[in-house]
Amino acid sequence: MLYKVYRLYCFSESLRQDLFQEIVIQLWKSYPSFRGESKFSTWLYRIALNTAISDLRKQSRRPSPVDVSEIPSPLQDMPHPGEEEEQLQQLYAAINRLSEIERALVMLYLEDKSYEEMEEILGINQNNLRVKMNRIREKLRKMTKEASYGIR
Repeated sequence: MLYKVYRLYCFSESLRQDLFQEIVIQLWKSYPSFRGESKFSTWLYRIALNTAISDLRKQSRRPSPVDVSEIPSPLQDMPHPGEEEEQLQQLYAAINRLSEIERALVMLYLEDKSYEEMEEILGINQNNLRVKMNRIREKLRKMTKEASYGIR
């Protein structure tokens, strides 16, 4: 019966063990007040549930511990301070190596211009702009990889 209660109210093994110990302590303290007016199992269940609920309330008031294995792995891939600035410099250097039309297209894209607005400004139809933009993205990806990893 105790197993069901602490499994229901706690999700991590360490918290389950703590709750089980707390329930046992409360049962030990409350046993002298057991009057026998109900079944022992009913009394035990009531103490266990009240202890679990009060423990749950306590937990909601304090920060919960985080299991290290639950931390997402992409943290290792996050740029270190200063690395983001270096990546921006590499991107701008790659943009400067593009043709004039490609640079203009990238500039308009970075300013959140729609393809409709780009068509009006550059005089190139939207389908052609989309194709050019995809090719430019791929070109920039390759150039920044070369700069970062020396890959060609």
